[in-house]
Amino acid sequence: MALIVQKFGGTSVGSIERIEQVADKVKAFHDRGDEIVVVVSAMSGETNRLIDLARQVSSRPDPRELDVMVSTGEQVTIALLAMALLKRGVGAVSYRGDQVRILTDSAFNKARILQIDAHRIQADLKAGNVVVVAGFQGVDEYGNITTLGRGGSDTTGVALAAALKADECQIYTDVDGVYTTDPRVVPRARRLEKITFEEMLEMASLGSKVLQIRSVEFAGKYSVPLRVLHSFKEGPGTLITLDEEDSMEQPIISGIAFNRDEAKLTIRGVPDHPGIAFRILGPVSAANVEVDMIVQNVARDNTTDFTFTIHHNDYEKALAVLRQTATEMGAREVSGNADIAKVSIVGVGMRSHAGVASRMFEALAKESINIQMISTSEIKVSVVIEEKYLELAVRALHTAFELDSTAG
Repeated sequence: MALIVQKFGGTSVGSIERIEQVADKVKAFHDRGDEIVVVVSAMSGETNRLIDLARQVSSRPDPRELDVMVSTGEQVTIALLAMALLKRGVGAVSYRGDQVRILTDSAFNKARILQIDAHRIQADLKAGNVVVVAGFQGVDEYGNITTLGRGGSDTTGVALAAALKADECQIYTDVDGVYTTDPRVVPRARRLEKITFEEMLEMASLGSKVLQIRSVEFAGKYSVPLRVLHSFKEGPGTLITLDEEDSMEQPIISGIAFNRDEAKLTIRGVPDHPGIAFRILGPVSAANVEVDMIVQNVARDNTTDFTFTIHHNDYEKALAVLRQTATEMGAREVSGNADIAKVSIVGVGMRSHAGVASRMFEALAKESINIQMISTSEIKVSVVIEEKYLELAVRALHTAFELDSTAG
């Protein structure tokens, strides 16, 4: 018998038929003797519908009232799933985030979990019930309903698993696991049996959309074994764990992540003085623009060229800020490029293998793909290239690092 937290996303509970299918799956686990806590999202499209309603009333809805409104989507789903389980003869009880008492801070629309009172859930599990909890929401110390931001149901699931010391947290989605890269770009991509938290965190931050970054961080922090599974297809999925024991037998690279939503800005001919990076990036940060990769080159005339990448959506805003900064600093030129992409190789095997970066660069050179920027860490190498070469680059790297499936 195991204590398992199962999380089902919006597409998994997007209709009554699918909720009935989820109920069948949960019942199968319950019938074999497992203790089950189920976390669900709102039905697919419901949160967007509620936000659209709010914006018909106000172009900038009050954050507190918006949380009150959008949290109702999950309330519908938990009740429907509990009803479906009860119809099947399975004891079930549903709870909102405030009823469980998932305590958060007061940052409406993007709250963070501070503490969970698991006593109520533990009592229900002991009584033999399946506990169905609304994902994405909690309550602050003043009794206000809060939401955790988009994808917050994953975080709810992992946080509950940590609080309950669950044997496993299962994330059910529309893919059957974590792949070496996006199968839509590389048809020969393989499903990974296992991946470390560290690798998954890098993959998620670099563009892989399988799991929300905060949920992976939470799982790693509290050592909660995570498994990604398909909602309606049987299979082992992918286990995300701390275990690196088998890394020597695994490929050097576990996966290839990519992100099309990148833009690049360069300021040239800046006087090279201490504090120059802050003078350039401070105003960008003040404009609420996040900077990703940074490269600085110092010229012989004691000036510096400073290049950094940002999200594509922030390009025009950041460009305007940088031009103002350039005027104030007496820089020679500001330029930008919104037609770039970032490609990254990720793997804990890099720690014990030399020459990984050069192998990456060689594979790209063979395809005549120019590298504009490079960033590295212990377990990843990222490059910026022209967006039009993105898919070619991913396929070339997938083959170069022997990640292609031999099936078919």
